[in-house]
Amino acid sequence: MACCTGRCTLIFICTLQMMAVLERQVFDFLGYQWAPVLVNFLQVLLLILGLFGSAQYRPRYVVLYAIWSVLWVAWNIFLICFYLEVGGLSRSTDVLTFMASRHRSWFLEHGPGCTSELASSPSVSPPVLGHVVLRVSGCLLEYPYLEVLHCAIHILLALFGFVYACYVVSVFTEEEDSFDFIGGFHSYTAYQSPQKVSHLQLKPVYVPN
Repeated sequence: MACCTGRCTLIFICTLQMMAVLERQVFDFLGYQWAPVLVNFLQVLLLILGLFGSAQYRPRYVVLYAIWSVLWVAWNIFLICFYLEVGGLSRSTDVLTFMASRHRSWFLEHGPGCTSELASSPSVSPPVLGHVVLRVSGCLLEYPYLEVLHCAIHILLALFGFVYACYVVSVFTEEEDSFDFIGGFHSYTAYQSPQKVSHLQLKPVYVPN
């Protein structure tokens, strides 16, 4: 019963993570952020392994998912530091695009309430997209905080997934140990009912010539 509850909860968490990462993948792709697109793709693959391992009683796959959850949390912490420009990081760098294009977040122009227009003269710090200088105004929430909110949701789901993955693996291990303790499949032969032994003894019969 505990195993079923843990498995169902982990499957539910993985499903929520899959929906969240697919939503994020769309916006990262629209913003040409190639590094997050690649990491999101790895997240999708490991989520599939986690779902398969939970549904098919494959603890090794669940362990891989748990290990990746730690790396996924670390990646999202890095993104939070990047967008908040913590530790010398700067949003103006092109780290997330592999230097192939200018860094941009889709929410830079399309955040809630944002209106963008071409800037005739550069302001203090206008967003630069390629060779186009934009002036974005009226945003109810600036794009760095929207990205940080996304990362916080992914971290929260990953932490829940990691906890339940460890729980499911421990339950799987306990069940395997208890099954081996009683002999596993080999116990079938040990607990077979003894075969009936015939008490009728055969004696040789001599037929006279």
